[in-house]
This record gives sequence, C-alpha cells and structure tokens, in this order.
Amino acid sequence: MIRTPLRPLATIMSARAAGQDPDLIEAENTKARLVALHEQILVTTRRRLILLSAMFLVAFSVIGLQMVALAASDPVEPRSNASMAKILANRADILDRNGRVLATNIDTFALYAHPHQIIDKTGAAQELARIFPDLDEAKLTKQFLGPQKFIWVKGHISPEEKQAVHDIGEPGLLFGPREMRLYPNEAVAAHILGGTTFGEQGTHAAEVVGVAGVEKRFDNFLRDPAEGGKPLELSIDLTVQAALEEVLAGGMMVMNAKGASAVLMDARTGEIAAMASLPDFDPNNRPQVLTDGAQDDSPLFNRAVQGMYELGSAFKIFTTAQAMELNLVNANTKIDTRGPLKWGKFKIRDFRNYGPSLTTKKVIVKSSNIGTARIAMMIGGSRQKAFLESLGFLEPTPIELIEGPTGRPQFPKNWSDISTMTISYGHGISTSPVHLAAAYATITNGGTKVVPTLLKRTDLTPGPRVVSEAVSARSRDMLRAVVTEGTASFGEVPGYYVGGKTGTADKPKPTGGYYEDKVIATFASVFPTHDPKYVLILSLDEPEDRTGPKARRTAGWTAVPVAAEVVRRVAPLLGMPPDIDPGAQAGVTLSGN
Repeated sequence: MIRTPLRPLATIMSARAAGQDPDLIEAENTKARLVALHEQILVTTRRRLILLSAMFLVAFSVIGLQMVALAASDPVEPRSNASMAKILANRADILDRNGRVLATNIDTFALYAHPHQIIDKTGAAQELARIFPDLDEAKLTKQFLGPQKFIWVKGHISPEEKQAVHDIGEPGLLFGPREMRLYPNEAVAAHILGGTTFGEQGTHAAEVVGVAGVEKRFDNFLRDPAEGGKPLELSIDLTVQAALEEVLAGGMMVMNAKGASAVLMDARTGEIAAMASLPDFDPNNRPQVLTDGAQDDSPLFNRAVQGMYELGSAFKIFTTAQAMELNLVNANTKIDTRGPLKWGKFKIRDFRNYGPSLTTKKVIVKSSNIGTARIAMMIGGSRQKAFLESLGFLEPTPIELIEGPTGRPQFPKNWSDISTMTISYGHGISTSPVHLAAAYATITNGGTKVVPTLLKRTDLTPGPRVVSEAVSARSRDMLRAVVTEGTASFGEVPGYYVGGKTGTADKPKPTGGYYEDKVIATFASVFPTHDPKYVLILSLDEPEDRTGPKARRTAGWTAVPVAAEVVRRVAPLLGMPPDIDPGAQAGVTLSGN
C-alpha cells in the first residue's frame, strides 16, 4: 500500500507561495486518513460479527437436534465400549419331534457391584458369601476394597437370591436382567443338547452361546434374528428318550458296567428317536472338561458318537450280505469252519468248535469267526473296503452334532489279507455305535442307504441302493435266527420279533495288545424283522454279569437282556402294539442265490 504523506512538500511549497496556511493541509490529510481507517475497521467488524453469528447458529442447531433425538429415544445405560456390536440376547427354543420343549429361556438376573458405592465393604462381602456359599469371602472383600469400579459377582441368580441380596441394603450391589438357558428335563438328552454359556455380557443383557451338541452345531440358527425365533425341531421323542435312558442306566448298574450307550434309529429315514450315553450330566450345570486322564472317563464324552470301538461280531452280517449280493454264497452254502484258521503267524479261532462246516446262515447264528473270515476272503480286501465305505464306515459321523467330525473311524492304512479277515468279524476296525446303527438300517430296510440325522425329516426319499431287497430279506432272516436259535436268545420280546447280532470285543490296551477281562459288549438289533421299523444299537463298556458262579462278559449275557428291556419299554411308546400273530410274513425265509 502506498502511504500518502501528511505534509507533501510540493503542496506545502505551493500553499506558501499562494499565501495559504500549510498546517491546514496537514490537518485535512490527517482527517482523510482517519476516515479511511474507520471505514476499514467497520467493514472488518461487520464481517466478523456475521461469521460469529453463523457459527453460533450452527452450534445451537446441532445441540437442539441432539436434544430432540435424546428426548425421543428410550433411556439406556451408557456402554463401556461404544464400538461393540449390540448383544444378541434372544435364543430360539429346541423342541422334540412332537413339539415338547427340550431347551428354552427364562428371565433371571445377574449380580454386579460398584465397590466405590458400597458403604460397608467387609459386611457386604460377608453377607454375599452367606447367600452364595460358592463365593470366597476373603477374595470378595479384597476386590471390594481394591481400585476396581465394576465387578461381576454372579452370572445369574434366582428370585429368592435376588431378594436376599436386596435385603443387604447396599446401593453398590446392582442387578442386570438376563435371559438364561433352561433345560427343563435336566439330564435327559444331555449329550444331544450339549449346553450353553454366556458370551459377551453387558449390565442389561448377555449373549447365550452354544458350547456343545446341537446348541453349538446350530448356534447361528438359534441366535439369528432373521429366523424370528423359529424353534429347532429334533427327531428325538422325549418320552422314548427318557425311557431308554432309564432302562440303560438300570442295565449299566445291574451289569456292573463302566459306561453304556444306545442309539434308536428309524430304519427307513435315519431319524434318531433316542440316543444316550452314560454316565451323563445336567446341561443346566455343565461340568468342566477334563484337563488330564482319558476323556472317555468324563461324563461329557458322548460314547454313541465320539466313542470309536471294535464292535466285534456285530460286523459279520455285513460280510454275509456282501457275499450274497455278489452271488458268492447263499443262505445254505456250506462254509469251511475247521480251525484254527492260520494266516502266517496269525491264528483265527472260534468261541467253540462248530464242526467242519456251517451254512452261511449258521455262520451268523453260531457267530463263527472262521466261517466269516473264509467268506471275506472270497470277497477280497478291495471289494470289502468299498462295501464298508458305501455303508459309511470309513467317514466321520455325519450326525448334526458339533462332536460329529471327531467320530472318525480307525482302520488299517494297509488293508491286507489278515485285515480283511479280522475286519469281517469286527476286529481291526473301530467305529461308533451311530455308524453301526446307520449300517444296520441300510442292510435291513430293503437295502437303501440311511444317513443318521437328529433333525425331524419330512423328505422320505430313499437313499441309493446298497444291497438288493432279496439280500436284505435274507439278512433279516439270519438276524431273527440269532435270537430264536443263537447267541441272542435273551433278546426275544413277545410280539416284536426282534432280530439282531451280538458282538463281544476285547478292549485294546493303551500300550498295545488287549485286555483279557475287559470287553465292549454290543447288541445290534432290528424290530420287527418282517417289517423293520427301528434299529437299536446298545453297548456296555466293561460289563460283568455276576449272578452266576463265574463272571460272564459276553454280549449274549449282558447287552442282549438290557436291549430286550429297552424294546419292551419303548416299542409301545413308538406306537407299536405287540403283534401276537404277524401272519405268514413273519415266517418267510428267502434263500438261494
């Protein structure tokens, strides 16, 4: 900016020459400068006032809008972490096939504390320890006296416990609403349901998440708001499940067994009507996972799904069925049973001497290891392996439990001739009772493959064919004869025409070899054999019948009578009255090629 002098020399000289007062020139220039400065200051001030007014207007508008939004919203407690997602507290029910509740939710409360608001910290800890004996009074006192401003005391409490805490009168003891998972039938179907725990927690809600069983397998479905609380419908029948568990527990005690399992499956759809594993637990108070020792000693271990066992002679029916399907034998073909059967350094023996030969049917009825091994050698290892694979024996359990993939069968990588022989009678391959149930259903239902499921099915489309209807009928006839003439005579239940096969397998030692006095006793059965409706697989772990002078461990003395009692109890519950006179169809025996 060019600044004009107040006393310009040329102007002053001209004024003096004209006889004018030079001081007036300076005064006028000063006045003009002050007027220009005033105008500049006035413009700047106006601009600043306008800008400041606009800023105030925007600020008050924002505050006003925020106040309107707060006034229109529901009051909630501030979250400690504003970035956390909203807790999904709702969880759908689980129902049995008839709509009866297996798992649901109840409203309860959690107890938490603001220690800085507790007046008598020591007294409050003492009273809480009296109300909740599982709380450590000394630890609680230390927490209340410490610097923490928030403490979870109990995850959920009963109405009576809430009132007792309320009566303490401490303002720092507060209650948060909770939705807690409830299993109204307690331990019934415990291994199927699994259990839940609390996930993300806030003072006004808690996330309930599955930890095992179908609760874990279908966790996303049960928690998905998009499903609108649609319940999960299972295939099991609560009444049948309770009856099966009651009989199984009694049989386990009478037979002095370490554990037991049972699978009751629809022979045509694969739907599991009941499944149990003992010992069990109450999912309302789920025990802790074992940190040492064998996991199958834990009540959490599902023997029916996770247990991989050599199931013994129950496998023999698969060998004869395949041989009949391949037209290698028929029911009356004579099989060499002279023994022992030597293969290299190995010797295969029978439980007793059955003579020089038995028919194929009698091989099953008498349960000849030698006869079954000779039939297996007719089949060959590669064809045997492929057949067992078609029955699902070489894949993890496909059942809808989170534990399903852990039920992985064990079999030799090198499927040698000796493996072919031993696997034919259930040794050298370890599978679960659920695997066995699905395979028995496939062989006996007319020959179409069954895949086990815990979900209620409406689609009754049969699976791919594994054996012909004729072979299926002959196999059922053999299984019926095992009950009427063979090792499972205690399995007869009047009016239900039970057929089945016993299996007694020595338990392997962890260090190698087998125990001489510990077995897995199994009875794989189907009823009624002339029109198969259900398959029942029942296994006892280390059973002993001590009613005689000598302990008896074989399945015919242990698992079979327990299974017969299960059929007697559950068949009427399944809508199956006893058939006193089934007609000629019950006695049909199909034989030949």
